Amino acid sequence: MTALLATAALSMAAPDKDALMASEKAAWQAFKDKKADDFKKVVSADLVAVYAEGMMDMSKELSDMAKWDMKSFTFSDFKVTAIGSDIAMTTYKVAVQGTYDGKDASGTYNAGSVWKMEKGGWMGIFHTNIKEAAAPK
Repeated sequence: MTALLATAALSMAAPDKDALMASEKAAWQAFKDKKADDFKKVVSADLVAVYAEGMMDMSKELSDMAKWDMKSFTFSDFKVTAIGSDIAMTTYKVAVQGTYDGKDASGTYNAGSVWKMEKGGWMGIFHTNIKEAAAPK
């Protein structure tokens, strides 16, 4: 019984990496496909995002969605850090092929998100990504 309780406590304290990766991919896929309703299912209405272009809220993020023509995205180096049982941080690289506002935006981006467990599902509450700079020569 003690082992069962310890396992249950550990599972509540450690967010499921696969579930968080699925939520992260769902947000990216909805954004890529320009499906605002699907995006809102996994991203909080109170979203805060920070990019080189500036600070974004949900309204600005949805407005930016129209400016992207994303052909593909692929995650690598996906890591999850638990911040309690209901908050987790993800960090990863994402290789993007596409344009933003008509200009090539393809490349590898370093990305991070904060997720909060709400009503039985993970909701994105913070996101940032920045394109990797070319290595100095």
